[in-house]
Amino acid sequence: MDGPAVLDWAAVAAGLRAAFEGGGARGDGRSREGGPGREGRSGRVEFADVRTAVRDWETVRRLTDSDELRDDPDFARLAGGDLADLMDPRALAALADLDECGAGETGAGESGAGETGAGASAPARGGVLRILLGPGAALADSDVLWWADLPKRYAEAAVKHGRGRNLAAPEGEPPTLRRLLYIDWPLLDRHRDRMAERIDRWIDVTDTVAPTSIGGRALRETCRSLATRPFRTRPTFNSTPWGGHWAQETLGHNPDAENTALGYELIAPESGVLLGDDASSCVEVPFQLIVALSPAEVLGPAVHEMFGTSFPVRFDYLDTVRGGNLSVHCHPRPDDMRDVFGWPYTQHETYYLMHTEEHSKVFLGLREGADVEAFHHSAHAADAHGTPFDIERYVQVFPAEAGQLYLVPAGTPHGSGEGNVVLEVSATPYLYSLRFYDWLRRDAADRQRAVHVAHAFRNLDPERSGGAVARELIQRPRPLCEGDGWREEVIGALPAMFFQVHRIAVEPGRTAEQRTDGRFHVLTVVDGQGAVITTAAGHRHSVHYAETLAVPASVTAYHVHSQGPEPVRLVKAQVV
Repeated sequence: MDGPAVLDWAAVAAGLRAAFEGGGARGDGRSREGGPGREGRSGRVEFADVRTAVRDWETVRRLTDSDELRDDPDFARLAGGDLADLMDPRALAALADLDECGAGETGAGESGAGETGAGASAPARGGVLRILLGPGAALADSDVLWWADLPKRYAEAAVKHGRGRNLAAPEGEPPTLRRLLYIDWPLLDRHRDRMAERIDRWIDVTDTVAPTSIGGRALRETCRSLATRPFRTRPTFNSTPWGGHWAQETLGHNPDAENTALGYELIAPESGVLLGDDASSCVEVPFQLIVALSPAEVLGPAVHEMFGTSFPVRFDYLDTVRGGNLSVHCHPRPDDMRDVFGWPYTQHETYYLMHTEEHSKVFLGLREGADVEAFHHSAHAADAHGTPFDIERYVQVFPAEAGQLYLVPAGTPHGSGEGNVVLEVSATPYLYSLRFYDWLRRDAADRQRAVHVAHAFRNLDPERSGGAVARELIQRPRPLCEGDGWREEVIGALPAMFFQVHRIAVEPGRTAEQRTDGRFHVLTVVDGQGAVITTAAGHRHSVHYAETLAVPASVTAYHVHSQGPEPVRLVKAQVV
């Protein structure tokens, strides 16, 4: 059984032991219902913890560190290589070899979940079922591969509270978000995607007491079916110090949370898709797994050739209604993103304003003739000494206009002001906000929030300044096509950005015609009650206000039918 490092593997082992001891097994070691069963009536079940087969921690750190970011407190280079690089192949092979290990040689987890008992020192004999548990288990020779998965939002929450372990870390080493985001997840995601065709059972252990599961063949067939039809990823909202309350009050998300700042509508590295009709038995699988199993069908052949299995566009919300200003920040320019941070394409963004309030604003681009050296000095003094300064001396401010798209190419200083709901339609990289200034804001531990002055000024694009910002980055809609009761317009496109943003407007009771032309679409309803999406193959999917839908390239043709008494508008993104 393979899966993420932060998972409570001791609880998984305890659950497996209880299931096997419950009997009901067939001769092949599976229960009659397809779940775990004891290996024969008189067989013995042993557990081995694969985390004991990793290389030493110093070697792991050396293999996953980079010279440029070795001592950086916030960022690390996106991990390359394979999970196998962090494993000791001889130790892993020994764990899987029944002739090498006696009964109950290795425990599973810190709480003593390993198998022990009489005969532990004797050579293993026939009738023994050895279960290897932990990240990297799939690298060992095995007869059956199960995958235990925990949605990433739970993994991040666990690490924030000091629980779990980072990948290949020794017991007792405190987990960090830095390693989780930049090292653990890339390595584990690639490992999972490579093993996807071998998985015999996928187990969702969001609830370790009552996990849900799906057989491997059904998993793959379902994912490949989704690659031929529109589908929605599971949304989630996080709280931050600047967060607002629109998503709580308008959409009903997280009513008891401090705020609903960041809404992940479709962010490929973290989003999941729920399989099943019954909430009590649904299985959540990563969106990225669907892409990995059917990349050409989801992305389209040309986009697959450009981006591999990376889904290159994301949709998310920034909610500052009765919250605070975002930091003023930029994102790495292409060379820095590739050479320093390790991501092959950069974090171009756009802001679509779904909601604004009186006096709301958007920070975007440098002022004409801004003194960058003085800006750098002020930002450094704020970071090092807590000295406030007026960011508007250096960065332009524009009125926040509902329905307007603001383009944010990499290197452009920007930020949303208080009172806005921003739909970010952007390139997929999302972990590289290089802050110039964060208003001397304090975090939950009452520490001044980190900014990244050196990174930010190294990536600042001085060409995004003055009048060119309003001309090039705040574009007016341009008609593209229209029909009976509908029209489509381009609301944002730049030569430097690999995707465009369109808007489809459909009058009540009317239907807009769409074609993917070999490239995926992503849609969000930004005005009106909602729409029904119907494909040429007859698949139907309803999408409501503020909901996002992925339309795979393989869909080819589809219709957008307006629902409700008012016109419906949808934002659409596609790679060009």
